[in-house]
Amino acid sequence: MKKIIPIVLCLLFAYSTQAQTVEDAKLYSWYPQNGTARILAVGGAMGSLGGDLSATFVNPAGLGFYRTRDIVISPQFSFLKNDVTFRGAASSLNRSMITLGPSGYVSGIGPNTRGRKSVALAIAFTQTANLNNYISYSGLNNYSSYAERFAEEFAKSGLSIDEALNTNSSVPYTVAPALYTYLIDTVRVNGDLQVRAATENLLDAGNALQQQFSKETKGGIYELGIGAALNTNEKWLFGGTLGLPIVNVNTTTMATETDTSSSTSNGFKSFTYTDHYKVIGAGVNLKLGVIFRPQEYIRIGLALHSPSFLFTSEEHSSSLNTQLESPSGVAESYSISSNTFTNGKPGEADYRISNPWKAILSASYVLREIADVSKQRGFITADVEYLDYGAARFGTYTSSVAPDAKQYYKDLNNVVKDYYKSAFNFRVGGELKFNTIMTRLGFAYYGNPYNDKALKASKTLLSGGLGYRDKGFFADLTYIYNLSKDTEFPYLLQDRQNTFSQVKTTGGSIAATIGFKF
Repeated sequence: MKKIIPIVLCLLFAYSTQAQTVEDAKLYSWYPQNGTARILAVGGAMGSLGGDLSATFVNPAGLGFYRTRDIVISPQFSFLKNDVTFRGAASSLNRSMITLGPSGYVSGIGPNTRGRKSVALAIAFTQTANLNNYISYSGLNNYSSYAERFAEEFAKSGLSIDEALNTNSSVPYTVAPALYTYLIDTVRVNGDLQVRAATENLLDAGNALQQQFSKETKGGIYELGIGAALNTNEKWLFGGTLGLPIVNVNTTTMATETDTSSSTSNGFKSFTYTDHYKVIGAGVNLKLGVIFRPQEYIRIGLALHSPSFLFTSEEHSSSLNTQLESPSGVAESYSISSNTFTNGKPGEADYRISNPWKAILSASYVLREIADVSKQRGFITADVEYLDYGAARFGTYTSSVAPDAKQYYKDLNNVVKDYYKSAFNFRVGGELKFNTIMTRLGFAYYGNPYNDKALKASKTLLSGGLGYRDKGFFADLTYIYNLSKDTEFPYLLQDRQNTFSQVKTTGGSIAATIGFKF
């Protein structure tokens, strides 16, 4: 942490017109494997199982087990609770959301006249990650202030006040609004010109600020997959999927600080800072897989996922409302929008994102594995997944890009590489079949993406479900219990230790899948 945080801050100060941060690398890669209700019930383990539309997005070789044509739809509903601890204070907030699991069409063709080869084709759509989330927390802080972030940025920018406040400001979302509303200003201290935040007098006197922070994210990552598989001789199956991911994310963060002292002469009363950015984009990825059956009842799978290369456009804006106190104690209010410094409308930027590549090794044991799948009695399956969260990359894709923007992305990628690490994720589950009824249990664990041991994060999923299959109709219902933890920094300062919150998410999801064979 001690090495990484200063690098992050220097990066933020270097090119403040960009909204992309090191946290975005995790946003586009650290999420559980989605699937149909059947697959979610067994923990999401799908790398060697096959025979399910989810194979399109995990190991497309599994499509090679199809001999029929299926139409599938998979709605999901989640009800979760975020518990946040910040500076000894705790807060809770409930949230609910609707997600779409793998839905679409798959067709098995064959076997051929010699009874050995068959192929399968699939087209499916899924919500890869539901990013809808809201956290809110507050606490007393007599150590540091969010406003000091703006003061540090201005002090290290090398800009004059006039340069920062012009209509083509290079710091339109942070420093410019803070200067305009006098939340930060320059002062002479023993003959030296210094940049100070309006909150520093209060802190210097040993008083505390009431801090309140919130972060709301809406949208998600979606994907259209076109998959194909070849089953050569019931021993080797090969498959591939062309994925077309779509991103639509809106993020709004809000920070409020209020003077808790009874003094009316420290120059500060309160401020509220709101930052909003919207990202939309599309891209492409490739998934390749193979399944080997050394024995009829054993399946071994390997899948490789390329990075998703996303080409995005962003809109960014912020606003700041500040209430100060005159020397006589009279309240003074100032308000400004970043649009004032970006030609009257939100700032825009085009950039590309690539999330990490992924490898999945899997094995399954099928009970009574025979050609007539109706007589199979169940399975046990497990996946081990590897990905390097530090391999996420940002960059430009247009020719008209300023040199400092290119340098920003180069520096950002170096920070991402240092800030995150590689991790293993594990999924395991099983199914027992009783004629037309099936029961399932599963478990999944997603490891810590952070390189710093002081930052704790993980996701644990426990699942169970039922399935029904008869006369070309099938329906599955699954419950998934979610237990996750993460770390949230409300702001970063270079000149002192940073404070952060711990976020614990609990709750459940209900997933359903309905399908028809014909």
